[in-house]
Order: sequence, then C-alpha cells, then structure tokens
Amino acid sequence: MPPALVLLGRFGRAHGVKGEVRLQSFTADPLAIAGYGPLTSEDGGRVFVLAGVRPAGDMLIARVAGVDGREAAEALNGIALHAPRERLPAPTAEDEFLMADLVGCRAVRADGTEVGEIIDVPNYGAGDLLDIRPARGGPSVLMPFTKACAPVVDVAQRRVEIDPPAGLFDD
Repeated sequence: MPPALVLLGRFGRAHGVKGEVRLQSFTADPLAIAGYGPLTSEDGGRVFVLAGVRPAGDMLIARVAGVDGREAAEALNGIALHAPRERLPAPTAEDEFLMADLVGCRAVRADGTEVGEIIDVPNYGAGDLLDIRPARGGPSVLMPFTKACAPVVDVAQRRVEIDPPAGLFDD
C-alpha cells in the first residue's frame, strides 16, 4: 500500500437487490467516511465514490456510484477503502494521531535503548497491536498497543516508548 494512503473502511456483503452494500467505517464518526471524497482500493487502482451512506442497526449501508445491482455490490465484498493522508484533518489534541502515523517510528525503552521499528499496527479483533521489527534482527514481534505497553507516543519525534511484557524481546 502506498504510504500516503490511510485505511478508512471496508465493504461487506451486498444489501438488497439494488446495489447497496454493507460498509464498515473506521472513522471516529462512522458516517463521516462519506465526506472524504473518492476512496481507493489498497493499491490505488480502483476508485469508489460513496453516493450515500446511512445507518442500519449496528452497520452502515452505502450506495456506490456505478454499482446498480446485487451482483456488482457482491463483487465489492472485502475491499478495503483508503483516502490520501492529506485529505484527513490534522490532529487536534496533543495525544491524537492516526495509527498509520506510527509506522516507521522507533520503538525504544524508557532508558532510550532502541528495541526496533514499528512496521504495522494491525487489529485482528481483540485490540490494536504494534508489529515491531527488532533492531537485533529476526522475525517481527507483535505487542499489545495499550497505555501500559506503550506509555509515550511522540509522532513528531518518530518514537514510541515501550514497556513490553517480560520476555517479549529477550534473545
């Protein structure tokens, strides 16, 4: 994925027969996803214009420009939706940031010892994780992204102070 793109949502199953599709929004206000202009696929090769988004219970239902039937809507299932970073508003609070802003940050201990580099911030359903490539080499390590494990996030300095669980980065 080009680094200038930020994940905002994901299409789900088709909804009805007129081309509507379920939509999972990752924006703070779920309905705000429609306000970011055209969204792209992860590789930037496909563009999607949300012609309308409405809540329906615990999900959103979207109309997508050019998608007129159930078959076309079904073809969208699972596509992740991205927007260019510059379209998103700047953080307003000191401790506010996008998860994408953490990628490339150094992971350091409180004493300044370099542990590694953050290469991803995945969430597999049980909470956010930091995927850290250890400075000593070897496979990357997943660590919970909680206040206890990452008490200081300094995006401006490109560093995250970590206090990993015992043994996580031991040789």
